Amino acid sequence: MTNINVKRVYSDPEGANGDGFRVFIDRLWPRGESKEKFHYDLWAKNVAPSDELRHWFHENPDERWDEFEKRYLAELSQSPDVTLLLNEVKNHDTVTLLFSSRDEKRNNAIVLKQFLQSKLG
Repeated sequence: MTNINVKRVYSDPEGANGDGFRVFIDRLWPRGESKEKFHYDLWAKNVAPSDELRHWFHENPDERWDEFEKRYLAELSQSPDVTLLLNEVKNHDTVTLLFSSRDEKRNNAIVLKQFLQSKLG
């Protein structure tokens, strides 16, 4: 079974393939990261929350987290790009979902990880 991790874009990659297959899952390029320095294997921007949902959530993340999770899961369940990502994830022992949010406990990577794990069984 695939081991799925989440990690901030700004954290150093783990050497000796510790991060495994690295998937950047935000729609927007991470602020301050150069294309030469930032290492990822796949940019799955189409599985990121919609711009509308992202803006809505960031207006008040403390009070909107639970509803964000529900809405984002609904978006994921309707996205054909999630199936493509899921098929890619199945090909790797370790996958690290990379996100740029400052909040390490409430972000799209946490929700996507749970979603992928539920589909992997």
